[in-house]
Amino acid sequence: MAAGTEVISPRRGAFGSVLAVLILLLIGILAFSIRLFSVIKYESVIHEFDPYFNYRVTQFLTKSGIYEFWNWFDDRTWYPLGRVIGGTVYPGLTLTAGTMWWIANALNIPLSVETVCVFTAPVFSAYAAWATYFLTKEIKGTGAGLTAAALIAMVPSYISRSVAGSYDNEAVAIFALILTFYLYVKTLNTGSLFYTTLNALAYFYMVCSWGGYTFIINLIPMHVLLCIMTGRFSSRLYIAYAPLVILGTILAALVPVVGFNAVMTSEHFASFLVFVILHVTALVHYIKRILTPKTYRMALTMVLTIGTFCCRVGALTLVAILVALVAASPTKGWSGRSLSLLDPTYASKYIPIIASVSEHQPPTWPSYFMDINILAFLIPAGIIACFSPLSDSSSFAVLYMVTSVYFSGVMVRLMLVLAPAACILAGIALSEAFGTLTYSIKYQQIPTLSNEPVSEEKTTALKSAIDSSFKSVVPKDSNKEKTKVEGDEKVKEPVKEKTSKRIRKKEKEIAEKHVEKQVERKPLVLPLEASAVGIVLLILLGSFYVIHCVWAAAEAYSAPSIVLSSQMSDGSVHVFDDFREAYAWLRHNTDENDKVASWWDYGYQTTAMANRTVIVDNNTWNNTHIATVGMAMSSPEKEAWEIYQSLDVKYVFVIFGGLVGYPSDDINKFLWMVRIGGGVFPHIREPDYLRDNQYRIDSMATPTMLNSLMYRLSYYRFAEATMDGNGYDRVRRTEIGKKHFKLAYFEEVFTTQHWMVRIYKLKPSKNRQRGKNKRKTKAVSKKITQKPIKSLKNPWSS
Repeated sequence: MAAGTEVISPRRGAFGSVLAVLILLLIGILAFSIRLFSVIKYESVIHEFDPYFNYRVTQFLTKSGIYEFWNWFDDRTWYPLGRVIGGTVYPGLTLTAGTMWWIANALNIPLSVETVCVFTAPVFSAYAAWATYFLTKEIKGTGAGLTAAALIAMVPSYISRSVAGSYDNEAVAIFALILTFYLYVKTLNTGSLFYTTLNALAYFYMVCSWGGYTFIINLIPMHVLLCIMTGRFSSRLYIAYAPLVILGTILAALVPVVGFNAVMTSEHFASFLVFVILHVTALVHYIKRILTPKTYRMALTMVLTIGTFCCRVGALTLVAILVALVAASPTKGWSGRSLSLLDPTYASKYIPIIASVSEHQPPTWPSYFMDINILAFLIPAGIIACFSPLSDSSSFAVLYMVTSVYFSGVMVRLMLVLAPAACILAGIALSEAFGTLTYSIKYQQIPTLSNEPVSEEKTTALKSAIDSSFKSVVPKDSNKEKTKVEGDEKVKEPVKEKTSKRIRKKEKEIAEKHVEKQVERKPLVLPLEASAVGIVLLILLGSFYVIHCVWAAAEAYSAPSIVLSSQMSDGSVHVFDDFREAYAWLRHNTDENDKVASWWDYGYQTTAMANRTVIVDNNTWNNTHIATVGMAMSSPEKEAWEIYQSLDVKYVFVIFGGLVGYPSDDINKFLWMVRIGGGVFPHIREPDYLRDNQYRIDSMATPTMLNSLMYRLSYYRFAEATMDGNGYDRVRRTEIGKKHFKLAYFEEVFTTQHWMVRIYKLKPSKNRQRGKNKRKTKAVSKKITQKPIKSLKNPWSS
């Protein structure tokens, strides 16, 4: 807070409230509009991969209803296994968008499901900005809250997951995360059961929306434990935490995808342990309050001596039960992603399917500057401001910042969790800095509050005024004697004023100390020139932040992955729409029941846009099934054909960027297919695809690499398509090793305009058998007798 105190009139306070509401409204409009660049530059389209599954589920929900949604078995994914959608999806996003669509239709607003899905994230980004305002206001006041709300409305880290079309769980989960933290801090400050009940409901919404709810149920217990260890236990802390654990756990167990995991997995054990510690601490404080110090020491001694054995037995029993439950799980009760956060090397060692996802990789230092920009330099100042003075709410903000920095350093996806904490602390820092600088300018014009020492006469006058005011409170007859009747005699005795005199004396001492503090304290006043320069520099710093955020929203995070573009030398923009071209071909030129195989990255898009059955998709719940596809891509053409035939696959497509320079193609992902396939099928070995530990596709590539199905499907007829005929790969920047070859078991049926998607059809077995017979000579065919002909058997038939 700024130095100095002044009385604020009711009219001025009302004007400030109206101004704050107006600013919040403008911040909400800013948060919504800055995320519309993707619609303005391209079109209203769903982005990325996971949003297409969410869009497909929302379509089913709006058409079939909530009960059909909970019982939906999707037979178009993970063939031939299928997937129970209602029990394996976080329903918060789908139910939210479906509710918005139902409300719009009830109000006769003609919105399609796709339109609602596209604009869900921008709408909730405005809600998140408002929730950030209320959270920061509870920590450091209105000014800091408005600043933090303006920062999070534009921060690139949050924009990357909330642009129009980014219909993913994080679109609503970040709002639920901030809302849960706000209601927790609000309960800490007020001790209200009403707010803690709302907090449990907000936590329930977070559980429904995103698997990152485990961050909440671990961060809040850490803060409660910190308060207990630092001697800050209070009834408000108990009310803020105990009902949240009970109600929150019960509500979380109602979500089908969570179920009994809310009480059985290690991610939730910390909350229960702190719950027990909180009750033990509350019991100790209660006993200490009702007993005298001597009795309390005796009781404590008795508990430590006699009750030690019982406590040990109970503790050992509890620990044994927990150890048995945890030991029953191969991962000791932790999920693979959680273990990757605790041990960054775990995924690369044991679960390559998690390590293969780009958003699960650790971030680089430039990515911090890209995603939070100048906030990284303001965070330390915000932490310092939280310690002056330190409160329960400000300590929570610091703990939130520290933990989110660690997790964002492990997984780049969790930069999204860091963004609200960075905006809160940066908002506090900027608010404190502006407050100090503006008050410094204001104090230059007030001579009585200058840096000159205050005279002793003024100090004495202030103290005498305090003394006279307290004397006026004392009744006039307070020093008179009171008559007491004892029998027939009247005895005069002084009035007993010990209690009232003691209270007035204490209040007088407090008031005098407050006066001395107000008189002697010199507010932090900077020179006028320095204050003006500081304000100008802060304005410039904010301007650079706004420019960077607008650029990131318009250029870096607005392009949908399904529609690509590049700028030509003459300044024109060339659009690559190969993905939708390929999915449209599959939808209109294949049978409805045909099965399509590809790497798991494109499963959701294939199901949603081509409406065809896929073998694997982005849910990645069955590692063996994904490893089977990886083995097929890594195997020679004949063995791969057999694998796909066993899965009833009719079409296979690969993503290839060697012609146009698209780096996120399947050749660059191929080593992950080898690693995932080799993790289940030992005959697939990564060294067989490397030459001197280098991944190559040129003439020095290994025969295993050159004969793999991925290589053959990607580079089939590639040399003919290049201008020089040498097969120069623009992504790997080298000529391919094997240029001219034919396919015996697959036939090319469609290649998109820029060769980014190549679709192949499996040849039927009889065509291959006829080709084999043609290679036999007439002499050999005459020698074949009737008996050997009958013994011939198709090796690929079931």
